[in-house]
Order: sequence, then C-alpha cells, then structure tokens
Amino acid sequence: MKFGILVSFLFLTVTGATFGASRFPQPDFETHYSLPATQAPAPPDYVFEYLDVILLLLTLSLASYFILKKRSRKWIFALMSFSLLYFGFYRQGCICPIGSIQNVTQALFDSGYAVPVSVIAFFVLPLLFSLLFGRVFCAAVCPLGALQDMMVLKPVKLPAWVKNTLGMIPYLYLGISVLFAALGSAYLICRYDPFIAFFRMTGTFQMLMFGAVLLIVGVFVARPYCRFLCPYGVLLNWTSRFAWKHMTITPNDCIQCKLCEEACPFDAITKPNTGLAEEHRSVGKKRLGLLLFLLPFIVAGGAWIGGQFHLPLSLVDKRVSLAEQVAREEAGIADKPTLQSETFRESDKTIDELFAEALGIRARVEFGGWLLGGFIGLLFTCSLIAMSIKRRRSDYLADNASCFSCGRCFLSCPKEHERLGLISDTLVQMEIPNTELGT
Repeated sequence: MKFGILVSFLFLTVTGATFGASRFPQPDFETHYSLPATQAPAPPDYVFEYLDVILLLLTLSLASYFILKKRSRKWIFALMSFSLLYFGFYRQGCICPIGSIQNVTQALFDSGYAVPVSVIAFFVLPLLFSLLFGRVFCAAVCPLGALQDMMVLKPVKLPAWVKNTLGMIPYLYLGISVLFAALGSAYLICRYDPFIAFFRMTGTFQMLMFGAVLLIVGVFVARPYCRFLCPYGVLLNWTSRFAWKHMTITPNDCIQCKLCEEACPFDAITKPNTGLAEEHRSVGKKRLGLLLFLLPFIVAGGAWIGGQFHLPLSLVDKRVSLAEQVAREEAGIADKPTLQSETFRESDKTIDELFAEALGIRARVEFGGWLLGGFIGLLFTCSLIAMSIKRRRSDYLADNASCFSCGRCFLSCPKEHERLGLISDTLVQMEIPNTELGT
C-alpha cells in the first residue's frame, strides 16, 4: 500500500512538473540556503506501532523464559542483539519505554493530550514483567542497555559510597523530567538521550560525544547510564523488588564459592553476613528511632533546597527564556534581539501577557521544586533506614532491585555446571572446603 501511494505521488509530481514547465520558467536558485531539518515527528505508522508492541511482548516473554527456565546467557545475548538491531537501529529508539514516562505524565496533567495505545503499552509492559519476573526488560530488550552491555570488557567495582551517591541521580532526573512534562515545557529524557544519535545516525556533536563518553566509561563501569542515569530504571527498581519469580544465581543450593560475586559487573549481588557480630536489639532500635525523628527535618530541608532552584530550572521552558530575553531587550541590556524575540514582537501577544505567563510557569516550577526536593529527602532517609536494618543472609543472592538479570553469574556457579552435566557432584563438593579456606 505504501509503495502504491509513493508511486502515485511521484507520478503526479512528475506530471505536474512536466505541464508546469511549459507555463512558467524554472526558478534559478543561486543561494546556498538549505532547508533546516524539521523537529516535528513523522506521521504515525500504526502498523509499525502495533508490530512494535507485539514484538515487545514477544521479546519480554522470551527474555523471561531464557532467564528463568533456560538459564542461558547465550540466548539472552542473542535476544539482546536482536533488540539492539530492531528497537535501536531499525526503529531508531522509538517507541521507547524510557521516554514514554513523559507522554504518560503529560496526559495525566493535560486533559487535551491523548497518549497513543502503543505508548501506554511500552510504558506498562516492562513494568508488569518486572513485577512478575524481575528486570527482564533491562536484561535483553532495552536497546540502550544492550549497547552498553556489549561494551563491558574490564569492569571495576565502585566503592559503596560512590555507588550510593551516584544512585540518587536517576531519582533526581526522573523528578525533573516528570515536572517539565507535567508543565508541557520540555521532554528532557528525549532531548538528552545519549544514544539516540547513534541509533538515528545523526544528532548534535555534544550528544554524540556524550554517548561516546558513556560507552567508553562503560568499558570499566558497567552500564553507567542504566545504573546512574536511567529514570525508567527507578520504576523498574521499585517493581522488581516485589517480583513474583526473580532470577536466581544458583539452580538450587548455594555453596558460597564467591564465584558469582566476581562474575557480576553491576555489584548487584548481596553477600552472606552470618559472620558479622550480633548487634544488641536496643542499638538497632535507637538508630531506627533517630532516623525516624530526623525524617521530617530532612524532608523539609530537601523541599526548601529544591524550591531554591526554581529560577534556573524554569529557564528550560522556552516561554520563560523568551520572557527573560524580551525583558533584557526592554531594559536595553541585551546585545541584540533574537529570532524568537523578533517573532514574538510580530505576534498579537502583548509583553504583559508573556510576562504573566512566565511568572505562572515559574510559580509552578517552584512548587514542583519543593515537591521534588522533599521527595529526594524522603528517599535519602529511607535509604539510610534500609542500610541500618541488619538482615541475616546465609547465601549469595541477586538483589531484586538492582539485578539486571543478565545471566553472567549462571556459568560461574558450580551448581549450574552440575545441572548441565558439565561436572559431577563430587567435584562440586570439593569446592566447599577450598572456599572456606580462602584458596
């Protein structure tokens, strides 16, 4: 059908040009002007959108099967490669569950904005699968994750304080992105997607360099965008904590050989803590009570700090930045007018109306900044509470929240080798005293 429409269009175009040539002379363009690249999205192709949803559902199902049943890193990697080629390079990163956060947010706050069913499906399906089977989307379906996963060559372990500090960035990024999507100001996630320039073979030099730097860093710090930037990863982190059936490192009993810990480049494995000294119950109660007492103060402090950033944050909105430019021109301190300000002065809108609109946006950004700051303060305190609670663990376990279910730890486990028939149970048992002696 597309081909027929295209042929008809070309036929009419050529025919019109042929008849028009006899009536009007051909214009002679001698300038070097070239049409700018449009930022408007192409008309939607509903066939491809529904195909994308079907493929997303299929790949999520296959990923769950390869991870939970087949327990095969080889098949996970094959599916990851397909997802990178199709969802990444062929579909150019769209539709993207990460960017769909903004569409869903705008629809919640703007009654005149309708979200396509395909976008809702891309937003909901990975979260639903993570609630059932863990972060299988991250493991083998997300093209951004696949591109980074293939660059993990010499991973290093980050200090706990560095990992925990950087781990707060995705929450901040998510909050700011939701704030501006709710205001209808900007889609920051799409604007600063580090790999979309690679997928579309275009983009600004700055974004190409940003993506390249992340890939280079990813050689040593595994999946830096997924772990320390991805806003959708925050939602997957929350839902995966309650996964119905999550990936396990060993198919049965853990022999505490420590090999899985060495195999995981994401530091997503919790260690046994049976050797830790017992803490008196009263000490834990006092620490928990202190943190609960500090909770409202930390939340209030975070809210206040967030509110102080409303001036620079509001400039992301083009209407506010235009009002700032017009105000500088009116005060005679601007070097020269911009194209945007000149276009505004030729419109029917008055300066007072522009300023009033900008002030309204700035007030909403300030309110959102207070909410965002309080939210970050709450998360920070909750993380301190979680770290202060000591739970006894006797085995090496995959952390449901941060584990990408990549399957790297499968073949590092001797019990997995036993399951596959690669070694006997006798050899597995021989590993136990060796690891206990630290040899």
